[in-house]
Amino acid sequence: MNGNPPASGTRAHNLRMLGKLAVVACGWRLYAATRDALLPLPADLAPRGYAVARPQYLDRNGIPLSLTYDNPLNIGDWRPLHEIPELLRLAFVAAEDRRFFRHRGGDWLARAQAMVQNARSMGVVRGASTITEQVVRIIHPRPRTLWARWLEGIEAAMLERRFGKAEILEFYLNQVPYGRQRRGVLQAARLYYNRDLDTLTTAEMLALAAAVRAPGRLEPTGNKVELQRAIRRLARYMAAAGQIPDPGVDGLTGPAGGGQDFRLPVDASHFLRRLARIDGRGAADAGGVNGSVRTTLDAVLQGEIQQILDHGLAEVRGSEALDGAVLVVNHQTDEILAWVNGSGLSGELPGSWIDAVMTPRQPGSTLKPFLYGMALETGWTASTIIDDSPLARPVGSGIHSFRNYSRRCYGPLRLREALGNSLNIPAIRTVQAVGVEAFLSRLHSLGFTSLTRAASHYGEGLALGNGEVSLFELVRAYAVLARMGLARPLRCTLDGAGIGGFPAARVYSPEAASLIADILSDPQARRLEFGAGNILRMPVQTAVKTGTSNDHRDAWAVGYNHRYTVGVWMGNLDRRPTDGVTGTTGPGMVLRSVYSRLNRFEETAPLYLSPGLVTVSICRETGQRAVAGCPVVRERYLPGTGPGKDCGLHGDFRVRAAGGDGGNAAFRLVRPTLNLQMAMDPRIPDDIEAYPLRVAGNGVVERIEWLVDGSVVGTSGRGVRHFMWPLVRGDHRVQARIRQSGSDPGQTTPAVHFTVQ
Repeated sequence: MNGNPPASGTRAHNLRMLGKLAVVACGWRLYAATRDALLPLPADLAPRGYAVARPQYLDRNGIPLSLTYDNPLNIGDWRPLHEIPELLRLAFVAAEDRRFFRHRGGDWLARAQAMVQNARSMGVVRGASTITEQVVRIIHPRPRTLWARWLEGIEAAMLERRFGKAEILEFYLNQVPYGRQRRGVLQAARLYYNRDLDTLTTAEMLALAAAVRAPGRLEPTGNKVELQRAIRRLARYMAAAGQIPDPGVDGLTGPAGGGQDFRLPVDASHFLRRLARIDGRGAADAGGVNGSVRTTLDAVLQGEIQQILDHGLAEVRGSEALDGAVLVVNHQTDEILAWVNGSGLSGELPGSWIDAVMTPRQPGSTLKPFLYGMALETGWTASTIIDDSPLARPVGSGIHSFRNYSRRCYGPLRLREALGNSLNIPAIRTVQAVGVEAFLSRLHSLGFTSLTRAASHYGEGLALGNGEVSLFELVRAYAVLARMGLARPLRCTLDGAGIGGFPAARVYSPEAASLIADILSDPQARRLEFGAGNILRMPVQTAVKTGTSNDHRDAWAVGYNHRYTVGVWMGNLDRRPTDGVTGTTGPGMVLRSVYSRLNRFEETAPLYLSPGLVTVSICRETGQRAVAGCPVVRERYLPGTGPGKDCGLHGDFRVRAAGGDGGNAAFRLVRPTLNLQMAMDPRIPDDIEAYPLRVAGNGVVERIEWLVDGSVVGTSGRGVRHFMWPLVRGDHRVQARIRQSGSDPGQTTPAVHFTVQ
């Protein structure tokens, strides 16, 4: 016989070899395809670094201010595993992966059991994906194919080698998908039951665990029989395992959830819209925990101030003021604590879509402290005498008369009284001396960017608030005074994001800012217009200023104490006038209530008083250094600006008549007052601009000679005690020589010094 193997044997051998080669080739191709299809696993299962469409905003203590379901993963409503109730954790393991703590990613025993159960039922009644494989499916979404299941099994094993069971379970419970774009057990509990996890009943926890198998079909809303059966099956298993007591099983089919959306604790929508515009960050680079942005807002304070504002608007309901806003800032830390809007009585009016905090409106008298702060830095003092007498200016072919709010004039007043009583005529005289352009430039440095017109457009009315500014700008500017004249941007996130690009700079000296605060917190300084016991007198020292615009369209109240700056606005966003609402009657009451809340849990302190200020006893009437016979008050001065002269109106300086009819009478100049500073109006021709000189005293006046700088500039006849002197720029000294009879040599009043600019 031939020693060669038969041909049939050779063919069989070759076929076996080809088969082995084919298997190797297929295996290699499967390996290569698997290797190329596997996706990299994350370095961390915590929700850090995930790309998101929109961050979630939290208050300073972690309370949610916004909700978003637009992100592929849950990045905001994340709960650590130890904060998830143990029963809920056990229920998910029992419902989804009973061998979770024993397998290494894939559970082949469970798959075999599922195949048998599905074959008996002639359909798919049970899946076999482990919790780890479901985590892989969440991280790497793929079409539901056999190839995808193959890859998920391999990646699940890799995931278990990289992370512990606790990390995997925590991720799963926070990312497991439910209906209506919700992810995680916390979002599901809020959606179906409008409660947090630690308030859920046993039945509600089992419902959340049973529903994830088919969220659309088993959603815990209504009275779904299929879901109730699933809950009972799960309860029987857990009772048998000793995880829940047996008596609780029969009662686990209670009412299903109502499908109510979780409601945020407070409304901060206007603040968040502003923050989203200026922040411009996604949650991944927001620097917060779990892809969130931690803001400076205090949700509890926001809610309480919302109630205060709503109550305040209800109180002025009959005065047709439907809208309002409150802004609270901690000027020590520059943090915005509350950003509140109120619209009508229901919050459903069209104005509720407008952010009143950022809407420019006429500020009334609230700009006056910034004007007087400038005057103090130019050499004026709190005792500088300003003439509060009727004032009119030509406008076109007519005359405009300036009036105080009460329509009263008080004559010569110290600057402290002019500002404290918020008088309009002294403010006009002050802006004439300071200059409208200089005042507008100072307002720009304070952050009033809404004042976009030229100084000539506003004119002297800028001192009375004829421009338009926002509540935000106003509070930010008052915070400058509260910080002793230092401007800084206001922060809206704890990592430092600010609003408005406001650079840090010194705008006022500490002494000038401190003196303005001292005046605004002095109840005696405002007694003429407001009385001694008005609502602006706070239990804790607080600098307060109110304002009311033309036709009562806008009412304001702004204040600051040692820590907080608060602003309140009331009016109508459609610009309708109110029926007499003023800064005191409306916003003033709200401001007082807000400070009552702010001071309730705080250790209070007085306002900052600069040690550089000098205190001097002065005459209440003349503002000069007090002498015998003067009504004395104590006044504070910036260094080098104290009263340089003794009072010439009282004590030994009073000039008395020397015999004759009315020989005991005393005459004195009452206009101008000592050291009066006035400014000529550039809109009035110099040759017709005049100032009334006036004397007061007892007795008959036959004739008065009026002397300016030692020269007689005019005379007045019998019974006439005034003279219209044509204004001349410069420093002047005026006297009056008074004759009471034809043979009377006359008596001359003490000289009064004044300045015309």
